[in-house]
Amino acid sequence: MLLFTRVADLQQYLNEERAKNAAIGFVPTMGALHEGHLSLIRAAKSECDISVCSIFVNPTQFNDQDDLIRYPRTGAEDAHLLTLENNDVLFMPPAAEIYPPGLDIMHGVDFGNMATQMEGAHRPGHFDGMAQVVRRLIDIVQPDRLYMGQKDYQQQALCRYMFKVLKYEVEVVTCPIMREEDGLAMSSRNRHLTTKERKNAADINRTLHWAKEAAKTLSPAEVIQQALEKLNSIPDAKADYFEIVNGDTLERIDSFDDADIAVACTTVQLGKVRLLDNMVLK
Repeated sequence: MLLFTRVADLQQYLNEERAKNAAIGFVPTMGALHEGHLSLIRAAKSECDISVCSIFVNPTQFNDQDDLIRYPRTGAEDAHLLTLENNDVLFMPPAAEIYPPGLDIMHGVDFGNMATQMEGAHRPGHFDGMAQVVRRLIDIVQPDRLYMGQKDYQQQALCRYMFKVLKYEVEVVTCPIMREEDGLAMSSRNRHLTTKERKNAADINRTLHWAKEAAKTLSPAEVIQQALEKLNSIPDAKADYFEIVNGDTLERIDSFDDADIAVACTTVQLGKVRLLDNMVLK
């Protein structure tokens, strides 16, 4: 595996490979890699000639500085895991390479309500920071395919919209959520859960499965109300939201007939940890 820390060096290598008609698959991460991330690497490896993984803890998408400080940084362990997966390129830039002085780093896209609901309502500025760094990384790597996980459903939907507006010719490949044996969505944040909280966290996925079944007979509003009751009954838990949205536009739906794809999205504060999850109901 090749390791790059400078943009110029990475681009020189990728341009040489691109001249050989190599297809490039890209997996942007903030490190603390787990099976969910590695599944994206495997998808990129299977569909592209060159797999590129970036590790960059992006400061502009943290509205809570304590969260930024606590975010796990495990570079050596991450590099080892990527080597075991036969990843081709690891890009670990310092902040000055991503945000050099004088560079216009605005993403230039009006997301409207897509970015102000759900996570956007609870983490002001988060999606502007996310879009900023994703656009910057795409400009650097210029991949053919971008691999993202379904767990951050709102994020991948916003990236699809951004690329459409900017007319970027990059295909967004959304890969399934990787889960623990009890159904908890894999996340770098799971390591911060206490033993008791970790056991209770499985109820989030159970609630989503209940919602999928309940959607056959109840309205979205009824599913939302009862799901919130279930989530808030988990010990030490408080649901930030439980929404059922159009899978393309992220608009809340009043009827399951209103959208071809209906997705239940939730975030639950369990102790000191915020856990995201979602499930396609239709």
